[in-house]
Amino acid sequence: MSLTLTELWVVLGCGAVTLLSRMLPFALLKKFKLPAGVIDFLTFVPIAIMTALCCQNLFVAHPGHWATLNLANCYAAIPATLAGILTKSLLAVVVVGIMAMAVLRYFQIG
Repeated sequence: MSLTLTELWVVLGCGAVTLLSRMLPFALLKKFKLPAGVIDFLTFVPIAIMTALCCQNLFVAHPGHWATLNLANCYAAIPATLAGILTKSLLAVVVVGIMAMAVLRYFQIG
């Protein structure tokens, strides 16, 4: 399978845009000092992203109706959350969450 010249330019262009959009902010912010208020505000970004990712997996959207809970994911989130609170380790959260989901699927719970 060979790429046409147009496809090659599209791939190179997309790669350049991705690279610049990820590197340019770091390069610019390295030269400027952000105000303390902006830095304090940016500390909330990771928790906001994690909340959005978790909520997306805990609820099932039904267009035109209320969302429902994905019970299996909710059950697996409980021990994973406890692991996070107790260990403060992302690795522990991931391992416990995967193990909890495996047990739930094995016993067909949720």
